[in-house]
Amino acid sequence: MSTWLCLNELSCATVLQADQVDKAMREFVEALKEARAVRPGSALLSPARLPSVELAPGYPMAKWANDARNKDLWRLIRSMQARAPITFDELSPPEDELEYLHDGRAARGMGVAHLVEGLAVSLPTAPDWLADRITLARNTLTGDGELTEDEVDIPHASSQHHVRVHESWLARGGLTSIGTGIALWAARSEFFPSLNFLPRVEEDLGTLSSDRLIPVRTRLMEIQEALAAWTPRTEALPRWRSLVTPEHEQRRRYCEFTDLDGQVRVFDMHARFTPHHGRVHFRLLHEERKATIAYIGSKLGV
Repeated sequence: MSTWLCLNELSCATVLQADQVDKAMREFVEALKEARAVRPGSALLSPARLPSVELAPGYPMAKWANDARNKDLWRLIRSMQARAPITFDELSPPEDELEYLHDGRAARGMGVAHLVEGLAVSLPTAPDWLADRITLARNTLTGDGELTEDEVDIPHASSQHHVRVHESWLARGGLTSIGTGIALWAARSEFFPSLNFLPRVEEDLGTLSSDRLIPVRTRLMEIQEALAAWTPRTEALPRWRSLVTPEHEQRRRYCEFTDLDGQVRVFDMHARFTPHHGRVHFRLLHEERKATIAYIGSKLGV
């Protein structure tokens, strides 16, 4: 399932010169790339289909995209919008029923981000958009015709740094809706891009009891997050989010599994989960900054 990145159209309302548009777009695309690295399924929602969106008054995206220097950046933006089947105009409720405002101006994109629990994204064109969270005023028409006013706080990004602030939130988004081990296996590449899984793990997850699903989900995400933040050149091991240790020498024989390349290897690194002395066994791939999961179940050899 995708995480929706909702373009803040107000960030495209600042009058800019061509070189300023180029600079803002390069920072914006770096933020999109960072979000996609955390959640490969991230999709971009915008007020209209590309390339008709204006990046600044009188400066359509088509003009920017036609510059050969922006070819690769344009391809990335277009591919991320292709994952979104609709524009956010189609998701916006009638303005007389629900309206989001920023500094007195209608903020449809950021409002949609709140409605779909997505991430609002902006071009860094003004100080208001240089923040990782933004507060909106919300006007809601109740069923009895009364207008209520309150404020909502939404996650926001216009730079790589902002996306990194939201890394854990992005990575976990949608994971809590996974309700079975079979569904977790099917979604493994989306939620755990730094983890490889041996084919035999499909059966481990398929037979996972309901009381173990949440702790297994949590441990896998913790391993994913630790690997994503790992710098093997300067750190011998990732900074684990839970207790992770190698198996004792005399028990390593229980940790032998046939790897993806057909070679038998020892997968003795393991994280723990409850109930029933649960273990997630894996081995690190230093050069790839990844890990291969070999086993999920009760303590081996017991």
